Amino acid sequence: MSYERFLNMTPAPATPSRGRVLVVDDNPIIQRTMYFALRDKGYSVLMSGDLTEALAIVRKEKLDVILLDINFPPDGTVNGAGGRDGFWALSWMKRMDEVKDIPIIIISGDDPASASPRARAAGAAAYLHKPINKEEMALIIAELMAERKAGLLPPTI
Repeated sequence: MSYERFLNMTPAPATPSRGRVLVVDDNPIIQRTMYFALRDKGYSVLMSGDLTEALAIVRKEKLDVILLDINFPPDGTVNGAGGRDGFWALSWMKRMDEVKDIPIIIISGDDPASASPRARAAGAAAYLHKPINKEEMALIIAELMAERKAGLLPPTI
């Protein structure tokens, strides 16, 4: 589902936005859960269930934080077997001028003992394990946005 269609289904919060967050996950249940959790904390939330669409959103929209899932279904683009995952998208985003100072948080249900260090090594600002603790997510986003505003986050490139 495109993020425009998703956002048209749900009224925007009446309060001013604390920031703009892009959630990239192919699971509509996780998308909806994260959308409402972030919206209720005062964030303006954009959604994408597709990595190619997410890259287009990143180029077009001014964002403060990106939440990026690792696992996506095969799309048949690399030797017919997929090959595009959150790490592929993170690699692309790290090379984009539009993202150089935007913190990217990897979200995944994979084993955190292996996925978290890999996410950090790939340039993610943080790692959240699914199921996502909504309060922890909001706290990490607020901390990363404050660090970014203060110029304390290293650029991703």
